[in-house]
Amino acid sequence: MKYKCLVLDHDDTVVDSSRTIHYPAFLDTLRQLRPDQKPLSFDEFNHHCFVYGFHHLCEVRYGFDKAEMMIEYEIWKRHTKCKQAPPFDGWYTLLQRFKAQEGIIIVVSYSESTEIRRDYLDHFGFEPDRIYGYDAGPENIKPHIKPILNVIHDFHLDHKDICVIDDMPVGQTMAENANVDFIWAKWSHTDERLLEHIKKTSQHACSDVHQLIELFGL
Repeated sequence: MKYKCLVLDHDDTVVDSSRTIHYPAFLDTLRQLRPDQKPLSFDEFNHHCFVYGFHHLCEVRYGFDKAEMMIEYEIWKRHTKCKQAPPFDGWYTLLQRFKAQEGIIIVVSYSESTEIRRDYLDHFGFEPDRIYGYDAGPENIKPHIKPILNVIHDFHLDHKDICVIDDMPVGQTMAENANVDFIWAKWSHTDERLLEHIKKTSQHACSDVHQLIELFGL
């Protein structure tokens, strides 16, 4: 097997969640907190999150204060609890074949562990070997490399055994700083500006999950 361990982002890498959950939740937030402002489009939402990050979108572009950020979080949690994003085509096959060869699945995501665990059990029939969600604490949030260092130590791996797959620059930064391989997940992006950035920053990118299956020899 090419890698012993896959470190996977969750949102827009494994599941199609911005389109189905996060963007609608943010529109609900704007309707409540900024009703007089024109809502941003889905492409604008994705572009801002990709380039600057979601917290920048909330705190800088829309100027949410701490109380408003708590309201935003509560609205988001309501959406994540009552909705479930579908996985991208190919992940079931890839993950079942990888696990059958004793591969290790680690999730490092800005989503929280409860929803990540639910998605894996419902969509794939197993729990990841470890989950570092947003609720794992600031030192375990991308682009910090502690999750990867922990995995190397706890599972007795070398850096060459690990590949990070993510659709966002923070995942690439984490992988590069941890000296492990990285592959862009391009399949959730339609904005040509973001695709051009991906093309310029790395030759390692896949347009769909089936390309990953072929690349990994699964």
